[in-house]
Amino acid sequence: MFIDYAEIEAAAGKGGDGAVAFRKEKYVPKGGPSGGNGGNGGSVILKTDPNLYTLLDFRYKRHYKAEKGEAGAKSRKDGKFGQDIIIKVPVGTLVKDQETGKILFDLRVDGEEVVLAKGGRGGKGNSNFATSTNQAPRYAELGKEGDSKKVILELKLIADVGLVGFPNAGKSTLISTISAAKPKIADYPFTTLTPNLGIVKYKDYKSFTVADIPGIIEGAHEGKGLGIKFLKHIERTKILLFLVDVTSENYQKDYDILFNELKSYSKKLADKKKIVSISKADIAGDIDLIKLAKKKIKNADSKLLIFSSATGQGIPELLDFLWAELGRE
Repeated sequence: MFIDYAEIEAAAGKGGDGAVAFRKEKYVPKGGPSGGNGGNGGSVILKTDPNLYTLLDFRYKRHYKAEKGEAGAKSRKDGKFGQDIIIKVPVGTLVKDQETGKILFDLRVDGEEVVLAKGGRGGKGNSNFATSTNQAPRYAELGKEGDSKKVILELKLIADVGLVGFPNAGKSTLISTISAAKPKIADYPFTTLTPNLGIVKYKDYKSFTVADIPGIIEGAHEGKGLGIKFLKHIERTKILLFLVDVTSENYQKDYDILFNELKSYSKKLADKKKIVSISKADIAGDIDLIKLAKKKIKNADSKLLIFSSATGQGIPELLDFLWAELGRE
């Protein structure tokens, strides 16, 4: 199950108290202070894991509490530090303060670690407070409380190319053709209900990632259809590849509807490089394809690309073009 939103609570451990103690040795009747320091409390740490693609785990566990530090002891023995908790999240996770909505962290790198809630500092034992005028202090510090945070985790997929199109435009078929991703494919609208991420292996030891989201329909920014819910998953792409069905009666109109929906959702999306392609070329005649190749789409950033996922026609040229464009970004 694909889950891209979760709310969690994190509580770091309290620091251990410092100890009040004095040396008691046979031949030292007036031993000095020997209280050890308390250990620091454990922290709650977020770490990205490239093998995770959803926030599903946080549906079943929302509260995380790190271990508290141990108290100091006599003979200047410091308390043991509390154990940290490491919470693994997918690459592309945004961490927001639950109350203010402020972005605290944007985790985009494999293996990246950040401290969500820092453990409390352990208190100092009385051995730290001895002076020339107070050689036997009978006090020590208490351990500090650890941080606590209530945060929102929001997943945004990170990909090089984002696929945009109406339902049944052929996005899922394309991503299954050019990558190892296996989305559900059928001849009816809204087959794709969740985003799909595919890694495209390009020639010798090269690769790029493609994100497919549910189809967009007119009025999506007003809540119609499914696609608008997942548009955030293509906000971080470098290129948007628009797919228009070859059977469409008006390619420019289809593109304009899609573009306006993106623009209504986010100016950032509308400003990305836009490449327009015609899918399902195998059901068009040769003469129609010649005419298609001469068409131009206003407000697009490239020539019109024509391909068929079913026959492989135009796929190598499409990948060559995408790779070249990614190199320019």
